[in-house]
Amino acid sequence: MDFSSGPPGGKMDSASKEQLMSQVKQQIALANAQELLQKMSEKCYKKCISKPGTTLDNSEQKCIAMCMDRYMDTWNLVSRVYGQRLQRESSRMS
Repeated sequence: MDFSSGPPGGKMDSASKEQLMSQVKQQIALANAQELLQKMSEKCYKKCISKPGTTLDNSEQKCIAMCMDRYMDTWNLVSRVYGQRLQRESSRMS
């Protein structure tokens, strides 16, 4: 999709800008969720699965669950701290 030229006439009204920003934010959120799931799966698989097979034994299931919980907690913490830092930085620039 090419948004560089904007709508006919060259100007976007505020509703169009808001709609575009909303769509971009949704796409970014989806990309972040996909990246989180992919990285979490990779890391936890490497850590917990020593002999790949058709089923997971109890210890592998527990390891995967704990690994994913820790990964999510860490992701949330880093995201929260990063967001706070961005807010501090933007308020300093204002």
